[in-house]
Amino acid sequence: MRRILLVEDHEEIWDFLSRRLKRRGFDVVLAFDGQDGVEKAKVAQPDLILLDMNLPVLDGWTAARTIRADSSIPRMPIIALTAHAMSGDREKTIAAGCDDYHAKPLDFAKLLSQIDALVPEEAAPVG
Repeated sequence: MRRILLVEDHEEIWDFLSRRLKRRGFDVVLAFDGQDGVEKAKVAQPDLILLDMNLPVLDGWTAARTIRADSSIPRMPIIALTAHAMSGDREKTIAAGCDDYHAKPLDFAKLLSQIDALVPEEAAPVG
């Protein structure tokens, strides 16, 4: 089962996304701010992180850079989730260490294809 760490502070988004991902067979771990996301990335060892960029405590850009800089955290794909859809925002998230970018409002089918491209189901560890 693929494990996803969802770092999102808006209840309706994490509730919607976590329920839909669980129905698709994902194990979902939730974090509600950037610092919590960094800590849970260490402990939960997810296959992929969905990371909101506008978070309390530690914003998503700082959280992504922190995760990438911490050698105790295995390399895992990060998809930035952001309402920032201005020119240059995608590049900014990639420069912070994210592997992909998904603008809000969320397109769940597109997000699933992005997840599958970064962590194919057959490549996920068993257990």
